[in-house]
This record gives sequence, structure tokens and C-alpha cells, in this order.
Amino acid sequence: MSSPAALPGLATLVVNLDRSPQRWQRVSAQLQALGLPYERFSAVDARAFTPEQRSQLDVAGFRRLHGMEPLAGELGCYLSHVQLMQQFLASPAQVALVLEDDITLTERLPAALAGLLAHPGRWDMVKLSGVHSGTPQPVLPLAPGQQLAVMLTRCTGSSAYLINRRAAQAYVAGLLPMQLPYDHVFDRGWQFGLKVRMVTPLPCVHGEDEGGSTILGTGGGRRPKFPWYRRLPTYGFRMRASLRRLAYGLHHWALERFAKG
Repeated sequence: MSSPAALPGLATLVVNLDRSPQRWQRVSAQLQALGLPYERFSAVDARAFTPEQRSQLDVAGFRRLHGMEPLAGELGCYLSHVQLMQQFLASPAQVALVLEDDITLTERLPAALAGLLAHPGRWDMVKLSGVHSGTPQPVLPLAPGQQLAVMLTRCTGSSAYLINRRAAQAYVAGLLPMQLPYDHVFDRGWQFGLKVRMVTPLPCVHGEDEGGSTILGTGGGRRPKFPWYRRLPTYGFRMRASLRRLAYGLHHWALERFAKG
């Protein structure tokens, strides 16, 4: 396991609601066990939106692209990540490990981070957890049993990822207004002009807390989708996104085949 001293320039920021102290205690214990310094980032609470925060949601765009009504908690999650990046950019840190408080960290994480920091030119954002496989195509060994990979398909979830300052700047400039859930947009490397990657196998486990997401307010439940005929624009958007993702992934896989360092 790599020590914190081997991870210079890294800031670990944990998104946590003020009204979720138990989750903070749980994730804090994990980070302490791994020897990773960290700090808490107070999440935007959907129960206390300001008018300006509410205005950052494009409701019509969300309905068209996602095929369902937006949840207030989705906006809270989205704004939390954007504001976290603004805080990161205001700090001297060069790289930020972003964690949501329902994440489960494995002992593979420090070695993966050390491997990523040893190759800073090969990525801008790296997913460390996910819901779908992403169909990873390994391109660079990072640590024993772990590799940097290009994704060819969707890998949702935003509970653990690594970003550099270039990625944070692109996100702050281009994420708002919100038209999709955060984890459906921030990995669109072609949209932001970023090198988006993942670690395979993933060193963190997404959403292991039994209570569901407190920021999203879902409690693990599902909301109804619009009728199929209202979702036709959504189907078209997702098909185009899948093809664009595949083309982006194949292009970056080809580039990585000739990369060095």
C-alpha cells in the first residue's frame, strides 16, 4: 500500500450532507484505515435551494434528454460536484480525489492512485467506481493487477473519481445548466475535450450504503419514466451518445497504443 507521502499534490474531497453524520463517520473510518488525508465538502442540500441554484436546472432539456422528471436531489448532487471543483481550483492542489459518502473503498485504491499520479499525461478524469462495466480496454499497467483503461460503453456512477485541474476547469465552464444527472454527463470526454479513463478492476465499490443516496433522496427507489412516445427524443439522444462514446473510445484506444510514459 502506498503511503500518503507518495501521493504529492493530491487533495481528497468527500461530498457529504450536513444532515448525514453517520455517513461521514463511515467514510472517514475507511480513509483513515487507508492512511489517506481527506477533508469534508458540505453538499448542496435540496431542502434549502436558493432561487439561483434552482435556475441552474434546464427542466425542459432534462425531460427531453433523460425521459423523466428531474429529482431535486439530482440537482443538489450536480451542484455539489460543480462547487467542489470550484473549491479545488481555488486550492494549490494539482489533483483531486472526489468521493461521495456512500462509497466503499478497497485496499487497492492507494496503489491505483500512485500509479495514476506517476502518469499524469495519460488522463484528465479517471473513474474509480461505476455501475455499468464500461467495456474497459486496458492501455497502461498502474499497479499489480490494476490497469488504466479506455471505456467503449457507458459506466455511470460518480461516487469515486480522480480529476486534474484541466478537467475541473472544463467542467466548471461547461456543466451548467443541468440537463442530465451528473453521472450521465461528466464522463463525456468528447464533449469536454478531456482524456476520460477508468481503472480496471475498479478499486472502489459504488453505492454500498444500505440507505440509498441521501443527496439524491432516492432511498434506492425508482421513479416512473415517461410513456414510450414521450421518450422518443431520449431514445434518439442515447443512441447518438452510445455511438459517439464508442467512436471516442476507439479513437483514444488507438492513440494510447502509441503513447509513451
